[in-house]
Amino acid sequence: MSKKKGSGSFKDNLITRSQEASTVRKIVLIILVALFLILAIGAISGYLYVKSALEPVDAESEEEITVEIPIGSSSSNIAAILEENGIIKDGRVFRFYVKFNNESDFQAGEYTFTPAMTFDEIIESLKNGRVILDAVHTVTIPEGLTIDQIAEIYSERFDFTKEEFLETVNDRAYVKELMERYPNLLSEEILDPDIRTPLEGYLFASTYDYYVESPSIESIVEGMLDQTQNVVSKYMPAIEELDFNVHEALTFASLVERETASEEQRQQISGVFYNRLEAEMPLQTDPTVLYALEEHNEVVTYEDLEIDSPYNTYKVTALPIGPIANFAESSLNAVVEPADTDYMYFLHDKKGEIYYAETYEEHLQNRDEYMK
Repeated sequence: MSKKKGSGSFKDNLITRSQEASTVRKIVLIILVALFLILAIGAISGYLYVKSALEPVDAESEEEITVEIPIGSSSSNIAAILEENGIIKDGRVFRFYVKFNNESDFQAGEYTFTPAMTFDEIIESLKNGRVILDAVHTVTIPEGLTIDQIAEIYSERFDFTKEEFLETVNDRAYVKELMERYPNLLSEEILDPDIRTPLEGYLFASTYDYYVESPSIESIVEGMLDQTQNVVSKYMPAIEELDFNVHEALTFASLVERETASEEQRQQISGVFYNRLEAEMPLQTDPTVLYALEEHNEVVTYEDLEIDSPYNTYKVTALPIGPIANFAESSLNAVVEPADTDYMYFLHDKKGEIYYAETYEEHLQNRDEYMK
């Protein structure tokens, strides 16, 4: 009897210890998982914070802020002054950036900066003793231009050729680097072999100031991508609600952009395009034909409409394969806020007026009346 009782106690002890060990293992596992999640969240948060701190405070700001850099100021002092005046987001990040890039020899004096300046622009001004911030070059890139046209504008202002600009933006290795830097903007779709130029439609139309005599092509391209990202980020929730990705949204915006310069008409045309997409009708917009032809003709012929191209919306019953031009913000806004309309057709007269129709018969009537 005593042996059986002792044997049972021993067995019970083993079970208890096993349960305790299992509980301990579970607790340890939970603690390890929690620590891993905390570290992962911390790492991601840190990365996003540093990434944000490296960007301009406000890329579109034109506010001029004058600061005094005293004689003998260290990089830490300068970083604190810049952060205090709202020229940079975080002095520590600026200080580490300066140290990492081995920058030094900053000059004392009175400087005028803007919240739109990048770290490199600020550092260059401090090194060169540029007291008042004056743009060496100001270049305006209009809406509705192709990269080919943008390259032409820049080649006329700076010491590189149009061909060199185009070679850079078509360099797939460079484009892949940009995709890593702008993961929320540039996707694998831009590398489709049928895409004529990967960055077509992604170089934002705006006025750009350059504070060096000869900016590199890469700095120009990345400055334009920064502007595009700033604009697109505001519309991301609306784009996602439409079940579009960024590439599709910018493609759509480029079509609206090339059809009309009127903001009110852009919303109407966007509404027509949505109606056609829903009905699985070709969008039949002439600017896509011209882009496919690589020409800037005023008139599209019936023969032109037959070109076999993934850009030709007389042939495809969806959006073209990619953007056909850069866009204004109002065009992107028209994509996410189209007019609520039953129109399925529209046409332009010779004066640029646009006439809409719900049926093909009405469209033919408009053509007979306004296109004589």
